[in-house]
Amino acid sequence: MLLAGLFLVIGTALADDRFSGVVTASDTGEPIVGATVKVVGTTLGTVTDLDGKFFIDAPDGAKLEISYVGMTSKTLKAAKQMNIKLEPNSKVLEEVGVMGYGNFIEYGC
Repeated sequence: MLLAGLFLVIGTALADDRFSGVVTASDTGEPIVGATVKVVGTTLGTVTDLDGKFFIDAPDGAKLEISYVGMTSKTLKAAKQMNIKLEPNSKVLEEVGVMGYGNFIEYGC
């Protein structure tokens, strides 16, 4: 019984905490959909939803790296309720060009 209690206490001590937050653009205040939130030094990560919200389980005291294309990444200490504002990156491309290649087969009648 004592041994089972010891494993239970150790298991809860090593358990991850749940952290959550909202990622928005600092210039517009709009939520950022699809921003990457990852725990520094691990393979744990998630992305923000349509409202810019995220939930992640991480060890207490963990650091989170938040990044998105066209924004400057931030690394912050994890907190229970986070309000993260990402700054636009002025060194991004002004325009993006898309080119498509394909083969078209024309059938005669």
